[in-house]
Amino acid sequence: MSQLLSDELLANIGRSSQTRKEIVTCRDIRKYSIATGQRRKKYLEGDEAPPMFHVSLFWDVVEMDQLSPDGVSIDPLLPEFPLKKAMAGGLKIEYHQPIVPGDWLTATRTLTDIYEKQGSKGPLIFYEITMEVVNGSGEKVLTEITTRILR
Repeated sequence: MSQLLSDELLANIGRSSQTRKEIVTCRDIRKYSIATGQRRKKYLEGDEAPPMFHVSLFWDVVEMDQLSPDGVSIDPLLPEFPLKKAMAGGLKIEYHQPIVPGDWLTATRTLTDIYEKQGSKGPLIFYEITMEVVNGSGEKVLTEITTRILR
């Protein structure tokens, strides 16, 4: 039995965020490509988005006072956890098709797992969020699984 994870906390598994819809523009692809040092012509000309382009596409735009102490937007999908120090635990992205200008992308994020492990310096809580992104035709564009660790 978990020491930190109550049934109430675990009941949040399966909860999803509201869907977010954003349009992809050639200009945004070009700006991202230049900022990230891309070299392929299709990225620099904005014909196709390079890997990782989608990551900030669905981020909230908030005032500074709505950020956590480490500068991250507070995620309304997450429950209140008993541990507070967050660390990256992993990111897995599966691309199903290219992202191109004119795509209306819709993202849905789901809290897919919460579990506890014992670390060398105490308990750790892991949680996973799966984001599914589809295009205007409802076809899968990508699946992203983010794992975070709390200590």
